[in-house]
Amino acid sequence: MLRQVVTENGIVRGLPAADPRITSFKGIPFAAPPVGENRWRAPQPAANWDGVYNAFDFAPISMQAKTVIDPANIYTREWAVDPDIPMSEDCLYLNIWTPAKSADEKLPVYVWYFGGGLQVGHTAEMEFDGERIARRGIVVVTVNYRLNVFGFLCHPEITAESPDAPANFGNLDQRFGTLWVKRNIAAFGGDPDNITIGGQSAGGGSVITQLTSPVNEGLFNRAIIQSGMFAAVYPGTRSPGMRRTLKEAEEQGKAFFEFLGVHTLAEARAIDAETLRDKMLQYRAFWGTVEDGVYCVGDGFTRLVRGERLPVPIMFGHTSSEFFSSPQAKNKAELRALAEKLYGDDADKFLAFFDGADDTESAIRARGAVSGIEYAIRVACRANERLDSPQPMYYYNFDAEIPGWDNPGTFHSVDLWFFFETLAKCWRPFTGKHYDLARQMCNYWANFIKTGDPNGDDATGERMPEWKPYTEAEPYGMYFGDKAEFKREPPSDLMKFIVDQYFKKN
Repeated sequence: MLRQVVTENGIVRGLPAADPRITSFKGIPFAAPPVGENRWRAPQPAANWDGVYNAFDFAPISMQAKTVIDPANIYTREWAVDPDIPMSEDCLYLNIWTPAKSADEKLPVYVWYFGGGLQVGHTAEMEFDGERIARRGIVVVTVNYRLNVFGFLCHPEITAESPDAPANFGNLDQRFGTLWVKRNIAAFGGDPDNITIGGQSAGGGSVITQLTSPVNEGLFNRAIIQSGMFAAVYPGTRSPGMRRTLKEAEEQGKAFFEFLGVHTLAEARAIDAETLRDKMLQYRAFWGTVEDGVYCVGDGFTRLVRGERLPVPIMFGHTSSEFFSSPQAKNKAELRALAEKLYGDDADKFLAFFDGADDTESAIRARGAVSGIEYAIRVACRANERLDSPQPMYYYNFDAEIPGWDNPGTFHSVDLWFFFETLAKCWRPFTGKHYDLARQMCNYWANFIKTGDPNGDDATGERMPEWKPYTEAEPYGMYFGDKAEFKREPPSDLMKFIVDQYFKKN
């Protein structure tokens, strides 16, 4: 087994995972600590070390709000369970699980970006254990990155200092970590020319940002976006993740400096990390990706739909009960005005979907509710077919029965337990059908990571249900319910209408 590896910075030593056929390397530095003069600066190369670096434990997590154990918070119950987990501004480390016995195996590589709204989250979350995917012949890498104000502050002084990298330091960390993988993963038995990037929620949004960045040509070969692609279905519903232009974000940064009581970038960099974090939490702002004109040159969804992205296969999907959007109308008179503004001559077609509904805001919201993620995916898949060189796109809907006293439904992020196949770490009373589903999901993900095609055999030797790419003629996807099933069900009439309207306008 590969327990000791030579990287560009020095020798690293790993440990046997729970399955001793897998070696885990935890807490490998891929960049210099982003502290002092490196705060609010693009990631810098890691220093070399002498001797052997023991990569035995996860590094401290990025600066963020501390975990508070709250039984009423589903995410505390699920995986934010350690209020004492070490935290540091020195956080640019990655973790590797490899099944390789030698460095010449050229195994496919999966690079994972965690979610958390770009405000919280980390690679040490227990559901992100890469061992089960690695057992399928894949080298798994999870990359930590800067969050919130540490990763996404903008300010005129920062722009003046680094016009080639003025913003989006958290996303640049993800990219820098992936570049490290590209240069070093062969030593861990991985193939630097067969890399898939993936993420969920804000991690999935980050995949889109990487996928549509003009500076990433040749960096990876395919992408997985889980519950991370959004589009505004109706006015008043805003796509999460993106903030504003660089200039607008700089103004927010200036206001935050005033809140801190500092006048210069040097003074802000001199504030200790804990104080800066606490002040950030008092300030109550969202810090996220901005259009900086260099790394991020436009809204990721729009660029993806236009084909302004790396031409690679994509797998994407969502859980069945997350991120629904509804028309912002209090009564049918307001609804008509909205329909005429949005759909013009087709307003009556839209209003027909509300025939029989009560003239109340709640009834209008219920009748007009659609998944913003499903909408975005269906638009992207149709647009893909109209490109000169379309790439395969695979769509899924996760709708498994989730047990537990809280009757949670398919809440945002619950699918993480399944495709990482880490159900045994969860408190929920999962049964055989859940483990079967997780095994199949992990198989599909592993197959896609290897080849760009999710199909293949189950561990039982039986062929898994065929998962066909989404096409306009066959707008279908894989349904993960009590079992994996490719459902030939078209979108709802309302969904089809609003997707058609997108293409009438664009």
